[in-house]
Amino acid sequence: MNVLLIGSGGREHALAWKLAQSPLVSDLTCAPGNAGMAEIANIVDIAADDIVGLLGLIQRGEYDFVVVGPEQPLALGLVDELQANGIKVFGPTQAAAQLESSKSFTKEFCTRYNIPTAGYGVFTDIDEAKAYLKTMKAPYVLKADGLAAGKGVVIPETLKAAEAELDEFFSGKFGDASTKVVIEEFMQGQEASFFAISDGTTAMPLIAAQDHKRAFDGDKGPNTGGMGAYSPAPIFDDAAMKTVMDKIIQPTVYGMAKDGNPFIGVLFAGLMMTDEGPKLIEYNARFGDPECQVLMRRLQSDLMEILVAAESGTLDKAQAPAWFDEPTVNVVLAAKGYPGSYKKGTSIKGLETANEMDGVVVFHAGTKRKEDDLQAVGGRVLSVTAQAETLEKAVEQAYKAIDEAIDWPDGFYRRDIAHHAL
Repeated sequence: MNVLLIGSGGREHALAWKLAQSPLVSDLTCAPGNAGMAEIANIVDIAADDIVGLLGLIQRGEYDFVVVGPEQPLALGLVDELQANGIKVFGPTQAAAQLESSKSFTKEFCTRYNIPTAGYGVFTDIDEAKAYLKTMKAPYVLKADGLAAGKGVVIPETLKAAEAELDEFFSGKFGDASTKVVIEEFMQGQEASFFAISDGTTAMPLIAAQDHKRAFDGDKGPNTGGMGAYSPAPIFDDAAMKTVMDKIIQPTVYGMAKDGNPFIGVLFAGLMMTDEGPKLIEYNARFGDPECQVLMRRLQSDLMEILVAAESGTLDKAQAPAWFDEPTVNVVLAAKGYPGSYKKGTSIKGLETANEMDGVVVFHAGTKRKEDDLQAVGGRVLSVTAQAETLEKAVEQAYKAIDEAIDWPDGFYRRDIAHHAL
């Protein structure tokens, strides 16, 4: 099959790396891709949110299957356009992708289908939002309703701080994404990320991971798109998986179909593991980043087979995926200043040496080649993944690759990835 993968992040490099291993994939193209993806696939420089450009590319090319990696093209309706043109595509429609693109849509959906989640209110008026805050206990969870690149959640510790954040939200802190705000009760527990694939009727469970959203060690600093991840997650056992499938994933697949928006794609459930059982924090309508990198390292089965089964509505006949038992960790290297402003065009060296180390695979995100120079051009730039017989060893190998092989003075990373499990 001639496959087109949309996206340019660490998630998409990991997907490309896994798709390239499939005997079903005869040719792989990535748009816009990155320097790492260029080593294993054809690259076309069209942005993931350039729907017109992507449609032109797909109409000009002879692609048998399209895989959409990031959330923006899903929210913009790329899947709808491709389906209307008879193109096979893996990913949810614009209506189904509202599970991610609108926090209020998901909260109201959870209420309708009795899916366990935090108590909440939805507001477009700042005075009403501030009045609601006064009925709640600290800390407060404030969320931009729309897409904000994984950064649209803040958790102020005091009422005064929460009110100040609301002023910023409604003043355009996250652009159009925060013209509507969701305020939630704070849930106690550890977070976990669980993934399933749906064909609109059947849900196939994958596995869980845990990520680190804050920029700095000790879970301090601003929220980011994710600074690292690991799998398996010790707090997520077989009993937890059954509960999540029965009470969260299956009701979602059923409810979306019943509402006329069947969900075909990845259901990424961000969960809080509370004393009352798992509760849904939020949904994403695609693989997570940095979680996808550890999932693809652990996936033993053919990814392309699974995606084809989901697109064709035959997941009920597909074999359950097989997984490597070895724990896997991902440490993200980001540009100094991220998630704020950062310098672009800085040089990175030593990746060849890192990739030769035992159990290590480095996935690219914000990188490009300028002649022989590998340059950082994004906020999150590299995902250093390592797999070993124990989580301790995997963590050790990932940091060894960073400390002894990778030379990038303009980058930073957390030193405590997987500390919850360790």
